[in-house]
Amino acid sequence: MTVCFHHSAFWSQSLPVPLVHKLARSSRIRLSLLMLAAAFLTGSLQTGNVQAGEWPQLLGPNRNGVAVNEAELPLNWPENGPAVVWKTKVGAGVAGLSVLQDTAVLFHREGDEEVAVCLNSRTGEERWRQTFPASYIARIVPDDGPLCAPVLTDDAVILYGAAGNLHCLERKTGQIRWSVDTDEQFNPPDSYFGSGSSPLVVDGKVLVNVGGSRTDAGIVAFQLKSGEVAWKTGAWAGSYSSPVLTKPGDQTVAIFVTRLETVGLNPATGRLLFSLPFGQRGPTVNGANPVVKGDHLFLTASYNIGNVWAKLSSENVEVERSGLMPLASQYTTPVPVGNSLIGIDGRQDGPPADLVCFDPASGKESWRETSFGYATIIRVGKQLLIMKTDGELVVAAADEKQYRELARVRLSNSTCRALPALSDGYFYFRDEQTAYCIDLRGTAARNDE
Repeated sequence: MTVCFHHSAFWSQSLPVPLVHKLARSSRIRLSLLMLAAAFLTGSLQTGNVQAGEWPQLLGPNRNGVAVNEAELPLNWPENGPAVVWKTKVGAGVAGLSVLQDTAVLFHREGDEEVAVCLNSRTGEERWRQTFPASYIARIVPDDGPLCAPVLTDDAVILYGAAGNLHCLERKTGQIRWSVDTDEQFNPPDSYFGSGSSPLVVDGKVLVNVGGSRTDAGIVAFQLKSGEVAWKTGAWAGSYSSPVLTKPGDQTVAIFVTRLETVGLNPATGRLLFSLPFGQRGPTVNGANPVVKGDHLFLTASYNIGNVWAKLSSENVEVERSGLMPLASQYTTPVPVGNSLIGIDGRQDGPPADLVCFDPASGKESWRETSFGYATIIRVGKQLLIMKTDGELVVAAADEKQYRELARVRLSNSTCRALPALSDGYFYFRDEQTAYCIDLRGTAARNDE
């Protein structure tokens, strides 16, 4: 997953607040299914043909926070909020759930084991679980669980643990297909919070920002069927940003934001197509995913790094604008809305972050909601689902001209760092103790028992 940090140097703690806020009503509009059409697709290249309402990896089918073929929400929830369909206890970690067809997969740590659990996505009934020895010892933070959301394909589940253990399971049974200890094999330098860049599956290969800068294994590709190394390349250290795919012209490109450099690679061979300095030495991290918008690339990070807007081609990248404004996001990936991006400017451990809409080409802001609070964002048609780390869900209009809040409800009193998922109107998220499935369609009454 895109990492969600825990240490006080990176986070502020949430405060207890009432469970439910009164909903702000909006017009009850239900749109027909939305098909995402763009010149640069990133999703179907990774996991095969994505059906309506699927969320098979962090930030959805295209790794950009945009729901595909998902109906907008009617927001006709009961007065006490949307219904909790099911919930289950979770252990350590901040890996969000992934949903494909009728299965949801959770990855967390229980004691001295990292545990993958496959659930019926609609009932919460457990179908299988698989366990692995957990060796990661937290260096800076108390949480020693996995950071990366599972990656689901038609027949496989890819898991990347905090200590760099990469696993491939059979999706139907949970049987282990193969496992690789990337830390042992490629000897990456110690990182702040463990391994935290979600693997990318493309054309029968699993691409991982292993960070083996001392063994020319910054990025490593493994065969999906066997786990054998297909190629490795680069003296790049690891990051907490997750790679995306794009296709400028006839060339498919995998874009990785590493510790200090953003690189574009041919996913079949590992050949370096372009590179761009991005990042800063010292106690910093790159956490947000790269965003491809048309023939351009947007990058952002906090820690006085800021943002970059660059022209993208199959074998070149050219910076057109950079700076601290209008966005320097700790780990939230901004979502595209028309010609704009909407994202979180700031950090969770500092003053309350802002929600901002801006033109990435010019850097000009359309609007800014100051002191909004840190959050992650999903776009569903003309709606934004903004999950705040303090447990509050805000629904706002995906409007480039002004901020318009449509609804607000408290879903948890605990800190919510993991990136959420959305599938057919069901909202999947986890806090520090519990994973939830919430019915945002408004078809059931809420029951918090």
